[in-house]
Amino acid sequence: MPAVRDFRNFSFSSARIDRCGRHLGSKLYWKLYVIENTIRIVIHSVLTQQLGANWWGVALDPKLVPKVTGRRRSYIAKPNNASPGGSDIHLLYLGELTDIVRANSHQFVPVVPDANNWVAILESIRVPRNLVGHMNFPNSFDRGAIEFAYSRLPSLLGHLAAHHIPVLIPK
Repeated sequence: MPAVRDFRNFSFSSARIDRCGRHLGSKLYWKLYVIENTIRIVIHSVLTQQLGANWWGVALDPKLVPKVTGRRRSYIAKPNNASPGGSDIHLLYLGELTDIVRANSHQFVPVVPDANNWVAILESIRVPRNLVGHMNFPNSFDRGAIEFAYSRLPSLLGHLAAHHIPVLIPK
């Protein structure tokens, strides 16, 4: 099978665009989905354990609250579309999730000793995540950052298990 190349570097071909989309979906998009949602779960699980069920009001940057409220309103205004979930953590972007870990590192480090490394890992995939999420074609450096972040998820979840932190899925 020939290598899939960015369709924008060639003359127009619907088949080439289709191959690019299928390639990104099967190789990268699903990994970003897993990474971003696992980070949500880890944040929710650790901060619930450390701060209690109302961690949102304690750990979130107050400047982020109106943004999240506006995003929620946008979804409510379109009731025919799927909901991102009941918990507002599902309305946060990857960079905002990273900021929560960074700002609350003192809560994460006792459970996830390499929490600061995770901040760096998440920062390293912010641009590649946006490239893929906005239907662009990442280069090998971007793909490598996504692959690396994905490969580290078992160790992140292992920290929760080692500290007997229940894995809580925000609803």
